[in-house]
Amino acid sequence: MMINQQKKNRILILAIFGMTIIPFLIAWGLKENPGLVKGTTNRGRLIIPPVTTERTDFSGFDPFSVANMAELRGHWLIANVIPNTACYEICLDALLKTKQLRLMLNKELPRTRRIVIVLKEPSAEAANQWWLKDTLLWRLRRTENKEDNALFLSLLREENRIDDALITKLIGNENREFALNSELIRVKPNATLVKKITGIRQGNIPDGILFLIDPLGNLIMQYEPGFDTYKVKDDLMHLLRISQIG
Repeated sequence: MMINQQKKNRILILAIFGMTIIPFLIAWGLKENPGLVKGTTNRGRLIIPPVTTERTDFSGFDPFSVANMAELRGHWLIANVIPNTACYEICLDALLKTKQLRLMLNKELPRTRRIVIVLKEPSAEAANQWWLKDTLLWRLRRTENKEDNALFLSLLREENRIDDALITKLIGNENREFALNSELIRVKPNATLVKKITGIRQGNIPDGILFLIDPLGNLIMQYEPGFDTYKVKDDLMHLLRISQIG
């Protein structure tokens, strides 16, 4: 009985050690072997050493997000950031890119979650428009006709709203509740996390910035505004392949 308990204690110690060292080994491996992360001008930059976060650094922005905060644990997080009380074209376009990115992961999709970190409190109306546009605008992108493209570009602008009539037009005969369902988890960071993100960016947090966070809560990569969705996908697929966590 004593021997079994000692074995369990050793396994627990090794597990804790592994959880601590794995993200640093990933970062070191990528630093020493940059070929593992393909890409040129738009590829991400490693955050070395990784910046740790705690589950308590995040809280739900709205009731949906509060109910789904447990989804952050144990998943790779594709994390947009909205730094201001407005989300202009480059900010909203970044949200839509990560929606596309997650779908491109195919069988690896369940290992990821998409979140947006809202740094400043927007008006309820503004936030509602952000989430509506994130949920619906992909429908205009996929048609590839001039009229839909013009409407898409128009709705990227903060001042142009999606109203009830446009919702009906965009979803057609689909079930409204299903069509408006969103997988985007909206989170508010505490002061500690804001300080860490600000530190990574040396005080400058631009619209459209993107982070990758590993399943242990470490910020490990960052992407500048205007990032290339396909290059982020390449980076993330490499990370998923070499990682034994999440």
